[in-house]
Amino acid sequence: MKVLVVGNGGREHALAWKLLQSKQIEQVTCVPGNGGTATMSRCQNLPLKVDDFEGISQFAQKEGISLVVVGPEVPLANGISDYLLSRGLMVFGPTKAGAQIEASKAWAKALMQEAGIPTAHAAVFNQATAAISYVKEHGVPIVVKVDGLAAGKGVIVAQKLDRAIEAIEAIFQGQFGSAGRFVVIEEYLKGQEVSVLALTDGFTIRPLLPAQDHKRIGEGDTGENTGGMGAYAPAPIATPKLMERIQKQVLEKAIAALRKKGIDYRGVLYAGLMITPDGDFKVLEFNCRFGDPETQVILPLLETPLEELILACIEQRLAQMPPIAWKPGAAATVVAASAGYPGTYEKNKAIVGILEAEAQGAIVFHAGTKLQEQKLLTDGGRVLNVTGVGENIEQALARAYAGIKCINFEGMYYRRDIGHRLKRIG
Repeated sequence: MKVLVVGNGGREHALAWKLLQSKQIEQVTCVPGNGGTATMSRCQNLPLKVDDFEGISQFAQKEGISLVVVGPEVPLANGISDYLLSRGLMVFGPTKAGAQIEASKAWAKALMQEAGIPTAHAAVFNQATAAISYVKEHGVPIVVKVDGLAAGKGVIVAQKLDRAIEAIEAIFQGQFGSAGRFVVIEEYLKGQEVSVLALTDGFTIRPLLPAQDHKRIGEGDTGENTGGMGAYAPAPIATPKLMERIQKQVLEKAIAALRKKGIDYRGVLYAGLMITPDGDFKVLEFNCRFGDPETQVILPLLETPLEELILACIEQRLAQMPPIAWKPGAAATVVAASAGYPGTYEKNKAIVGILEAEAQGAIVFHAGTKLQEQKLLTDGGRVLNVTGVGENIEQALARAYAGIKCINFEGMYYRRDIGHRLKRIG
């Protein structure tokens, strides 16, 4: 079968890489893809924008594409699945109605409250004065969230009152455009975050391995939030007993609540949770797609062919599938970022050392890269995901770091402490 993957990041490179491991997959086309997908065997890039629904549809129909897998949240929130389904194509990713669970934090918060899903206390505001009054009344630390999509940068954890007020004012002054028409102010929770990505056909929902991301730009979890600077899986803090509770109290309740609203949700439902020091949990957010960089550590460990799981979700027969099979061991990834990220950064820096990193046993997933006249150049804030697989997380991290030390581009930055929280629990 031929598959089309929508997106151009490390997540999409990992999806294409995993799909191509199956004998059932003849060809993968990435729209628009990146420098990594451009050089994979049986993979090609198509230079269309992810919001060119008509162009994607025409290509898919003309080329006999059997399946479209949508990576990023923005096209899902804009209705790409609805558009392609209406043209008879098979799509993995929720409809626009389902994607609201990520596209509006206020909508998702209301859904959680209706469904009785444990979540942080929060209030929603549509103007700065009331939001600032609320923050002054409740005090800091407190969390300020942009309601809409903000590429992973719309969450501000304010330790000081001035920072919270500054964040609220910036949002309502248009820093995030229309995504900032509403602000969600949420209680600050202590603990460790864990990402639980689950596959669902709208009735049955099955979790993948729990992963832990590192959102902050700086070592020791300091500085601005990013799209994610590194991850590992499986996350030991999400014990089998805890995963059973998350299945019943979060995943199954969320799917039931969506169904109650008449939403046929087929795709990935990703719960971002805070595991509190006493071993309890609360949902911080839901996402409507594969996580990035969590996908880059989950898929290398997946034994069951990915397309079989995807097709079972689309055809609503996930309950009939055998349990998801996993390879033993662990995986870890470290993100190589451009200088200045998550703020402004320069592009078009030459990248060297990827073959050397792969010789060290690393898997290098490209994120913000492009091929130009056979030269590999930087083309984004998060440039590469250097992934290691090992018998345990320590070995996986060692392989990832051995790999990233081989790579260089001007201004390259990466965190040297991915996995630092493991010392606290192990």
